[in-house]
Amino acid sequence: MPAVSKGDGMRGLAVFISDIRNCKSKEAEIKRINKELANIRSKFKGDKALDGYSKKKYVCKLLFIFLLGHDIDFGHMEAVNLLSSNKYTEKQIGYLFISVLVNSNSELIRLINNAIKNDLSSRNPTFMCLALHCIANVGSREMAEAFASEIPRILVAGDTMDSVKQSAALCLLRLYKTSPDLVLMGEWTSRVVHLLNDQHMGVVTAAISLITCLSQKNPDEFKTCVSLAVSRLSRIVSSASTDLQDYTYYFVPAPWLSCKLLRLLQCYPPPEDGAVKGRLVECLETILNKAQEPPKSKKVQHSNAKNAILFEAISLIIHYDSEPNLLVRACNQLGQFLQHRETNLRYLALESMCTLASSEFSHEAVKTHIETVINALKTERDVSVRQRAADLLYAMCDRSNAKQIVAEMLSYLETADYSIREEMVLKVAILAEKYAVDYSWYVDTILNLIRIAGDYVSEEVWYRVIQIVINRDDVQGYAAKTVFEALQAPACHENMVKVGGYILGEFGNLIAGDPRSSPLVQFNLLHSKFHLCSVPTRALLLSAYIKFINLFPETKATIQEVLRCDSQIRNSDVELQQRAVEYLKLSSIASTDVLATVLEEMPPFPERESSILAKLKKKKGPGAVSVTELEDSKREGGELNGGGDRGPDTASTPSPSADLLGIRSAAPVGAAPASAGSLLVDVFSEAGTTTTLPSSSLFWLLFVCKNNGVLFENQLLQIGIKSEYRQNLGRMYLFYGNKTSVQFASFTTTPQLNVQTKPVEPLVEGGAQIQQVLNIECLTDFSDAPLLNIKFRYGGALQNLTLKLPVTINKFFQPTEMTSSDFFQRWKQLSQPQQEAQKIFKANHSMDTEVLKAKLLGLGTALLDNVDPNPENYVCAGVIQTKGQQVGCLLRLEPNAQAQMYRLTLRCSKDSVSRRLCELLAEQF
Repeated sequence: MPAVSKGDGMRGLAVFISDIRNCKSKEAEIKRINKELANIRSKFKGDKALDGYSKKKYVCKLLFIFLLGHDIDFGHMEAVNLLSSNKYTEKQIGYLFISVLVNSNSELIRLINNAIKNDLSSRNPTFMCLALHCIANVGSREMAEAFASEIPRILVAGDTMDSVKQSAALCLLRLYKTSPDLVLMGEWTSRVVHLLNDQHMGVVTAAISLITCLSQKNPDEFKTCVSLAVSRLSRIVSSASTDLQDYTYYFVPAPWLSCKLLRLLQCYPPPEDGAVKGRLVECLETILNKAQEPPKSKKVQHSNAKNAILFEAISLIIHYDSEPNLLVRACNQLGQFLQHRETNLRYLALESMCTLASSEFSHEAVKTHIETVINALKTERDVSVRQRAADLLYAMCDRSNAKQIVAEMLSYLETADYSIREEMVLKVAILAEKYAVDYSWYVDTILNLIRIAGDYVSEEVWYRVIQIVINRDDVQGYAAKTVFEALQAPACHENMVKVGGYILGEFGNLIAGDPRSSPLVQFNLLHSKFHLCSVPTRALLLSAYIKFINLFPETKATIQEVLRCDSQIRNSDVELQQRAVEYLKLSSIASTDVLATVLEEMPPFPERESSILAKLKKKKGPGAVSVTELEDSKREGGELNGGGDRGPDTASTPSPSADLLGIRSAAPVGAAPASAGSLLVDVFSEAGTTTTLPSSSLFWLLFVCKNNGVLFENQLLQIGIKSEYRQNLGRMYLFYGNKTSVQFASFTTTPQLNVQTKPVEPLVEGGAQIQQVLNIECLTDFSDAPLLNIKFRYGGALQNLTLKLPVTINKFFQPTEMTSSDFFQRWKQLSQPQQEAQKIFKANHSMDTEVLKAKLLGLGTALLDNVDPNPENYVCAGVIQTKGQQVGCLLRLEPNAQAQMYRLTLRCSKDSVSRRLCELLAEQF
C-alpha cells in the first residue's frame, strides 16, 4: 500500500478535531459541529466545483462527526465521486465513508457497484484491495448478487497479485457467511483447494479460512483438501524456526496457519490413503514431541503459540479416536498441564480430558489422574475450572471408582458455588443410579444428597429414587427405615419430607414391627413436619395419611381427627380442602375391601430413559463437553431396574420442572380467525388472519415478537396497531375501526403512560377508521405494560374498555453482532446468579425452525449464527436502550424436538431485566 506523503495531510481536519477536543461542554461541541456542518453543506452546494482534496477533507470531517454519534444526512454523493479518483488517499476515504455510512438499501448502491467493478477490472492491486475491502465491510446481499461470481475468478487467476488474493479469499468468506446461496464455487472448487499449495503463506492462511467454512457445509466437494492440508502441515511442522522467518512467531513457525490446518482436518474422518495417514500421524507425533522440549523463549507469547498448536492437535487426535498410542500420549501431556501454574492451561486440559475419557483407548489413562482432578475440585480458585474438574470426574467414573467419585462430589457439594450446585446434584444422582450394585448405597447417597443440597435437588431426582425403590422389592424395607431415621433430624428439607411421606405411605408397614417405628410414631413424625411445608407437599402428606389408614387401621381415628379439623376441610387452598374432604369420606364410608383396592400399593414403573439424564443434557452450558459423548462410554454401567418417569403424586400441583417428566400435557392454544372482510386488514402488510383471544388482557403477548397486527376486536370495535422503535424511543400508530353502521359518539382514549399524543376525533362514523399516534420514550427498565382506556357511546350506552398496550422492554433492543469467542467471553462475565434467568417449559406451538428464527428476530436482538457448539440451539445478543442506562442481554434457546420442550437462558447486566424477558419469552414458543 503506498505511503501517504506529507502533502496529503489535511490541516483543516486536524484543526476541527482539535476544536472538538477543546470544547468544555456538550453544548459547545454541538455548536461547533453544527457550524462545521453548515460550512460543509454550503461548500457542497456552492457553484464552484471542489477539487479532490477538498472533497476528501470534507468527507473526512463528516465521517468524524458521524463517529462522534451525530446523524449525517448529506455528503454521500461526494463520497461516491471520490471513488472515481485516481489518487489512493481520495479513493481510500471514499470507500471508508461508504463502508461506514451507506446501507444496503441506499439509492446510491448502483453507482457504488459500478465504481467497485471499475476498480476490480483496473488490475491496479491497491485499488482492487480497496474495492474488495468495501465489499466485505458492507457484506450485503446486493453486494453478493453483484460480485459473488467475479471474486472467485480474481482469487484463482494466475496473474493476480498475492495481496489481492488474500483480500479476495477473505471477501468471499464474508459473502458466503451472509449469503451462502449466492456463493456457488462450482468450477472454481479444485482451483481454490489448490491454493493450499501456494508459495505465499499469507495466501494459504486466507484461503484455508475460506476452505474450512466451505468444507463444513459441503464436505464432499472439498475432500481433496485433506491430502494438501496434511502436506502443508508436514512442511510447517518439520521446518525450523529460521525456515519461515516472515511467518515465525516467537520461535514457532506459522502458528496460526498450523492451527487452521488442524481445524480443517477435523471436518473430515481419518484419511483412507495409508501414506497420507502415516504422514499425518508423524506430524501429530512431532507436535507432541515438541511440547516436551524445553521452551526456546521465556516469553508468554512463545508458550501461547506452542500450546495453541498442541491443543488443536489433541482435538484432532480425539476427533479421529483411532490411534491408541496418540490418545494415551495426548492424555499424559494433558495430565502435565493439570498442575500448571497458568489457570487457562489447567482449564483447557480438564476440558480436553473430558472428551478423552469417552474414548475406549484412553479412558484408563485418564483415570490415573483422578487424585489430581479431585484436588483441583477442592482447591481451585476459579469456579469455571472447578466446574470442568467436576465434569471430568463425571466423565472418568465407572464401576471401579464410582463410590470414591460420588463421595468426593458429595463432600464438595457442601461448599460448592451456587451456580454449579444443581448440575452437581444431577451428576451425583446419575452416577449413583448408573453404577449402584448395592441398592442400599444408592438410597443412602440420594438421601445424603437431599440433606446436603436439598434446595438444588429437582423433582426429577426424588421422583427417580421413589421409582427405583418401588421397582426393587429388596430395597423397600431399607429405604423405609432410612427415611424414617432421616426425618427425625430437627431441620429436615422439604424434599426429604416428600420422599419420606411417599415411601412410608407405601412401605411403612415393613418397619412397623419395631416399637421405635410403630404406625403411630411414623404418623406423628410426618405430621410434625406438615405445618412447615408448601401446599404441594402437604397434599402429598394427606395422600400418605389415607394410605396409613389402609396399612394401619389402628391409626384411623387419629388421622380422621386430623382430616376433620377446620384447618383441613376449610382450608383456603382448594386442592388441600378437596383432598381432606374426600379422604375423610373415603375412610368413613368405604369398606375395608374397597379401601384396600383404592389404596393398593403402587405398581412398578415402566422402563424408560432416566429423566435426570435428560435434564442434565439440557443443563450443560456453553463450551461444556457434550453429555451424550460422555454417556457413550458408560454403556456397560447399565440402568437400575426402575425407569418410569411419572411423578409420584400426579394430583399435586406440578412445577415447571416436573413437566419434563411428561405428567402434564399442554392444552392446545386455539384462536378463532376474524371475518375476511376486516376493516383494518389493509393497514397491516405483515398481518395475516386476525386473531381474537377470549381474554383481551392476554392478547398483547402476541406482540412481544412483532410490531404490527390487530390488538383487539369485538362485535363493535377493531383496534389495529403499527409500531416502530429506535434506541429508547418508539412511535405507535393506533387504528380504531367502527365495525357497525352506527356512529360512535364521545370517543376518547386515555393512555396511562407518559407519552406525547394528540386526542382522537370524538365522532367515529359507521364503517370508518381513525388514527392516533403515540410517541413513547423508555426512561428505565419496566415490567408492567401500560394501559389504554377507551370510552365511547354506542346507541346511547356507554362502552368502557381497558387494554394493555404491547409496549414491552424488548421493544427497545438494539441488535448486537458478536463472534463466538466474544459471545462466550461476555457470557462468562455475566456469571452472577442474579444475572441469569432460566426456564424449562413445554412447547406451546410448532417447533418449526423458520418460525423460531422469525420470532427471535422479531424480539429485536441479533440472531447469531455459528456461535453455539450445538447447531440446533439459538443464540442472540442485544442491548436494551433506556434514557438512563444500557442493559446488555445474551439469550440462549435450546429446543428438544423429541421431548417437545425448550430450555431458555437469559443473562443480562441487570437482574430485573433477565427475569422479565424470561417470563415474556417463555410464552412465545
